[in-house]
Amino acid sequence: MMEYFSTITFSHPAYLYLLFSIPLLAVWYVWRDKKTHPSLQMPDLRMFENAGKSPRVILRHSLIIIRLLAVALLIVALARPQTSSKGQNITVEGIDIVLSLDVSGSMLARDLTPDRLEASKAVAEEFIKGRPNDRIGLVIFSGETFTQVPLTTDHAILLNMFKDIKSGMIEDGTAIGDGLATAAGRLKDSQAISKVVILLTDGVNNAGSVDPLTAAEIARVFGIRVYTIGVGSYGTAPYPVQTPFGIQIRDMKVEIDEPLLQQIAEKTDGKYFRATSNQKLEDIYKEIDQLERSKIDVTEFSRKYEEYLPLVVLALILLMIELLLRYTYFRSIT
Repeated sequence: MMEYFSTITFSHPAYLYLLFSIPLLAVWYVWRDKKTHPSLQMPDLRMFENAGKSPRVILRHSLIIIRLLAVALLIVALARPQTSSKGQNITVEGIDIVLSLDVSGSMLARDLTPDRLEASKAVAEEFIKGRPNDRIGLVIFSGETFTQVPLTTDHAILLNMFKDIKSGMIEDGTAIGDGLATAAGRLKDSQAISKVVILLTDGVNNAGSVDPLTAAEIARVFGIRVYTIGVGSYGTAPYPVQTPFGIQIRDMKVEIDEPLLQQIAEKTDGKYFRATSNQKLEDIYKEIDQLERSKIDVTEFSRKYEEYLPLVVLALILLMIELLLRYTYFRSIT
């Protein structure tokens, strides 16, 4: 009930000042009532000591109360009370996003914490949580590629599948072209106003059957924008290596084909980023998040409803009741 009244506004609020006349009319009525009492000189009033007031006498003041209430309702009606409803029209077709994630052995390098793969998974999960209205899919690639999760709005399942991603689950290598082509294939039939692939890798294309630039051309033809992310520090990075004495950490050269990733992004009207740390990777996803949010078409609307009619009807009913009582039950002979 309080929420309903909090939505009421008045088209002509100045009329509400007329409500101050209500107490003045009440005072005038009391003053007039005292002036109209007849006086009768009686030698002895003891005969009226036990005489009570009749209901008619007690209730006769209800007429002015009913009239003043009716006047107050008419004043409020003159101010034209209105309620409003607000909402949003969001474009039905939103944004479809496919994350194409490199899971090759080099993603275990520890220049990000705890390693490149786990850092990439954690940041991607936060990105997904921040986009509840989008359909998002997941493609993983290494020496080969497959779709881990097709486009879906069920982000709980998508996030749960991230737990199963690990290096070594498919043949090792870096098939950038296949990873991009598979992601584009998931988006080619989409009716979304914006179709996006976020491709993350830390290496050089050395496997697969699809040339990366050919995959980029396919994406461009289908109106798919590709954001490429090269993950890894500059120079060398600590990498866990299996030796006869167990796993040892050795520094290995970081090789990322940045020119190729830049070409893919430029060809599809996307953007290339280099993530050299966990914080930089988080910043990249935040930037992509902001770039794509600008593509959603949202229209706010507000609709007003007139509420004065019930007040007018109630005021007329009260006036009819007042007139009926005045000329029946409270009728006086003058």
